[in-house]
Amino acid sequence: MTEPSRRRRDRSPAPSRAGYSQLRHPFAPQGAFSDDEIANMHDTALKVLENLGIRILLPEARDILRAGGALVDDDSQIVRIGRDMVAAALATAPRSIRLRAADPAHEQDFAAGSLLFMAGSGCPNVTDRSRGRRPGSRESFVETLRLQQSFDVIHMHGPSAEPQDVPIHLRHYALMEEQLTNCTKPLFVYARGRGQVEESFEMIRLAHGLDEAGFQNGVWATTVINSNSPRQLDVPMARGIIDFARAGQLTLITPFCLAGAMAPITVAGALVLQHAEALAGITLAQLARAGAPVAYGGFSSNVDMKSGSPAFGTPEHIRANLGSGQLARFIGLPWRSATGAASNAPDAQGATETVNALWAAMLAQATVTVHAAGWLEGGLSFGYEKFILDVEALQTLAELCRPAAADTAALAYDAIAEVAPGGHFFAAQHTMERYQTAFYAPLVADLSNHGLWVEQGAQTADQRATAIWQRVLRDFTPPAACAGIQDRLAPFVADRQKAGGTPPED
Repeated sequence: MTEPSRRRRDRSPAPSRAGYSQLRHPFAPQGAFSDDEIANMHDTALKVLENLGIRILLPEARDILRAGGALVDDDSQIVRIGRDMVAAALATAPRSIRLRAADPAHEQDFAAGSLLFMAGSGCPNVTDRSRGRRPGSRESFVETLRLQQSFDVIHMHGPSAEPQDVPIHLRHYALMEEQLTNCTKPLFVYARGRGQVEESFEMIRLAHGLDEAGFQNGVWATTVINSNSPRQLDVPMARGIIDFARAGQLTLITPFCLAGAMAPITVAGALVLQHAEALAGITLAQLARAGAPVAYGGFSSNVDMKSGSPAFGTPEHIRANLGSGQLARFIGLPWRSATGAASNAPDAQGATETVNALWAAMLAQATVTVHAAGWLEGGLSFGYEKFILDVEALQTLAELCRPAAADTAALAYDAIAEVAPGGHFFAAQHTMERYQTAFYAPLVADLSNHGLWVEQGAQTADQRATAIWQRVLRDFTPPAACAGIQDRLAPFVADRQKAGGTPPED
């Protein structure tokens, strides 16, 4: 490394910036379909539930829906849900949900109009320029959590890198232990069976000294429920809906409908299937416990019809995001969107895919956008450089949430009068009073001219991103709110591991 590049690294901006913790959408929502078309999608989704039904593999879930008035065929496991049941469920689902956090400054209002971001999640591998691509480990899981904690524009924790070196029957202990001892933002819990969910909830209660009433006073844990498109809900996902609902915790019910593969090839058809599956999950949650916190989920895109691989940031993905936002507003619920990147590297393709999808989620007024930073290979890898580059994009969007001044001083009549025609504003009093804070200071972007860029080492954006994540991890200190939690958790984890752990539910 050259001395100029070393100096550049030392001048990297601070990782987080005040004002990004609680964001509100700054723009009016946009749509891709007419009001009549959205109403028709909703009506067609209800017809799918009434006439075709959805296969639900968990007998307990079928019993709950049967008691609520659904027509159930246990032989085929098909459940037909009437539109009256759906309407009743939508009437009891909350419109505003308090997301609790170890640091009250990181609590969020999960509601229409709120703008939240979650990092790339569920990746079995990680990759960076220094160590290459490798299976996720407990060490990399901790590193990705610390990166999430270090940037205010990441609002909710997600399981960025699955620790493959921890056996699956013990993995939930590691996932919770590391979140609770390194982080102070809203937590994520996998729905992998009743036993693992209950033990994860118990770890949250132990960590924060909560009784059952305190645990249910707002949401301490969030999970993602993915249906098995088309028209199927498996055992752990159905169980997760029930258990989270009864515990007062949040489910983001999200069909993953890829047009041309697990969904009709038209965007409208994919949205109908997505909507039907999401409504079925929402109805189950409300029948399990009326008023249970639940969010509508939309993660529909298309596949490459040559390879079958998922595609992201495409025109179809953007249109599906906009339509999902319209459907969520039609039923009146906060909702979850997602970005994505099919690219195998943090290159121009990956940036374009993610930023296109980010803007779609922004204009669709998604309440939370998952996979907003770090996702590569369609979710097979979490990229450290990709995370940093995506954070730059998120911070740019966050800056737009701040109202632009347009008062008399900002209109700058006196400054315009001060500068002669053909002059410049660098030395104007108006500029001198504001130049230190007037513009966003880039995290990664290099705005220097070519000569200075070469003198400083001619680093590309991903090279600069490497220096940033390395510095963030080197300087990380667990937040004060995490003090003592390890000691409170250790006896529980040791006891459960000695007993053999808890396997996931098939």
